[in-house]
Amino acid sequence: MAPKWRELADKLAARIRQGEYAPGEQLPHIRELVEAGEGSKSTVHAAYKALEAEGLVTSSRGHGTVVRAPAPLKRLGIERYDKTKWRDGDEVAFIADRVASGRPYQRNEQTQTVILTSPPPAAVAAYGLTDDAQVYARARLVKEGEQPTHTLTSYYLPEIVEGTRLVDPAPGPAGRGGGFRVLYDAGYEIDHMEEELFARPATAAESKLLQLPSGEWVVELHRTSYMADDTVIEFAIGIHAASRFAWKYAFQVPDSGASSRGTEPQ
Repeated sequence: MAPKWRELADKLAARIRQGEYAPGEQLPHIRELVEAGEGSKSTVHAAYKALEAEGLVTSSRGHGTVVRAPAPLKRLGIERYDKTKWRDGDEVAFIADRVASGRPYQRNEQTQTVILTSPPPAAVAAYGLTDDAQVYARARLVKEGEQPTHTLTSYYLPEIVEGTRLVDPAPGPAGRGGGFRVLYDAGYEIDHMEEELFARPATAAESKLLQLPSGEWVVELHRTSYMADDTVIEFAIGIHAASRFAWKYAFQVPDSGASSRGTEPQ
C-alpha cells in the first residue's frame, strides 16, 4: 500500500490534470486539507513537495502552492518524419516530439487497439474506396505519464498490412521504428505526405478520453501518406488536446517560377 502522502499527491495530481485546479490557481492551504481529513500536516506537506518535484506546482512564501502552466509539447512538422529516425533508428514520431521538447517518455505510453472495420468517410475519400470496403483501424492513445495528450487512428488496406505487426494490438510502437518501418520492410516506402488541421470543440467522448477541462478545444489532424507513385499507404486521423501542443513547421520556401525565369533570355 502506498503511503498516505503519496495517495494524496496522486489524488491532487489527478485533479490538476482534469482541470479542477487550473494553471495559476492556488491549491488549498495545508491546514484546510488537514481540517478536511486528508491527513496530518506532515502528510499534506509531503504531498505538496512531491507535486513540486513532479513539476505540477510551484511553492513560494506569500503565494502558497500554485499550479504550474505546463509548457506545451512541441509537435514537429517535417522533422518528426525524417527517415533516419524510424528507418535507421527507433525514434517514432511521438518520441521525436518528446525528444525535441526535452520531455521524458516511455514506449508503453502509446496503447492501441486494432480492428477490421468500415472506414470513416475521410478514409474512403483518401483511398477512393467503395462503400462496402473494410480497412484495419489501428487506434492509439498516447499519454505523457498518466495524462493523455492525443489519439491517432491509422487506416490501412488489408492487403498492405495483414500478416505484419501493424495488426498486432500489443501496447507501444509496432516494433523498432514503428509503423513506418513496418511498411518500409513490407515494400511500402513513404515518400511524401499531406496534413490538414481543423480546430473544433471536443466531443463528450473526446473530453473523457483525453481528460480535458471543460470548454477545451481539440485540433483534428488528417494525415495522408503516399509512396513515390502517389499510392496512398496510410490515412490517419489524430485528435490533439489543443492546449497541450505547440505546432512547429520548418520548410524551404518554394519558388515555382524559378525554372521559367531561368529560361528567360538575359
